[in-house]
Amino acid sequence: MLSDQSILVTGGTGSFGRAFVRTVLQRYPGVKRLVVYSRDELKQFEMSQAYSDQQYSGLRYFIGDIRDESRLRRALEGIDIVVHAAALKQVPAAEYNPFECIKTNVLGAQNLIEACLDSSVRTVVALSTDKAAAPINLYGATKLCSDKLFVAANKVKGSRNLRFSVVRYGNVMGSRGSVIPFFKQRKASGVLPITDPAMTRFNISLDEGVDMVLSAIERAIGGEILVPKIPSYRVVDVATAIGPECRQEIVGIRPGEKIHEEMITASDSLNTVDLGRYYAILPSADAELRAAYLARGGVREVPAGFAYDSGSNPDFLTVEQLRRLIAEHVE
Repeated sequence: MLSDQSILVTGGTGSFGRAFVRTVLQRYPGVKRLVVYSRDELKQFEMSQAYSDQQYSGLRYFIGDIRDESRLRRALEGIDIVVHAAALKQVPAAEYNPFECIKTNVLGAQNLIEACLDSSVRTVVALSTDKAAAPINLYGATKLCSDKLFVAANKVKGSRNLRFSVVRYGNVMGSRGSVIPFFKQRKASGVLPITDPAMTRFNISLDEGVDMVLSAIERAIGGEILVPKIPSYRVVDVATAIGPECRQEIVGIRPGEKIHEEMITASDSLNTVDLGRYYAILPSADAELRAAYLARGGVREVPAGFAYDSGSNPDFLTVEQLRRLIAEHVE
């Protein structure tokens, strides 16, 4: 699939970027060039100790910010595929620094779209988040706006052989800033803070997220928001799995948090199709894209009023399953 292709990953030194680079280098030795684009030279140096351009001749480290459109254009020269993972994603920081989040997540997304329209890029897959569905915090609102920009870009590409798609999934197990590393860090204190005992979240591993993006590169048509079918967990069960001997202290929900995360709202149901492993949210006015998906074997429309959230999800991880997954996926 990626043989003789040149790929650029924005935010390439983040949790997802590192996992994506590792997977591509392991699975696709025929890849022509793999460019890690990020603004942190220290993280690039540290990443190059594990994946050096001497060992992998096609690997490149490119310092740049997606806020800088001219730098993006330079980085995209000769690139076929873009995976857009760069974002400011910490909810409290976004609430306190709203326009900084907008500059990266919204204006940066548009910079990338404009640069791709003027380059040889053929496929763009942008990462979204469950917080973009019916957002109640600024981070989620910026990612919803970013999703809309990438979907709409398919309508301004003209005759270019170019497609923009979005992948939306839940909390990545063990990613920076997520609850599992936080609980592991606090375990020694004997007390684990719980925002709300009813709180649930979706769960996906980094490897599953990478596999979904690779699937989107291969199979996405352009204009869809792809959503995986993944399990949920209760935050209190995560605390029990990590620190069964710890006292759980209820501290109250933080600003911008939901009790249950959503990935597909009931309002999206009229434009959503079931692909088997994934759902696809389609643009409401794109009858051609809907017809193209329904022509694929096994694809069906979801019922009107269908919604997909972590609280009503029929698939929940048990404490023992969580314990095994944490041991397997979290350092």
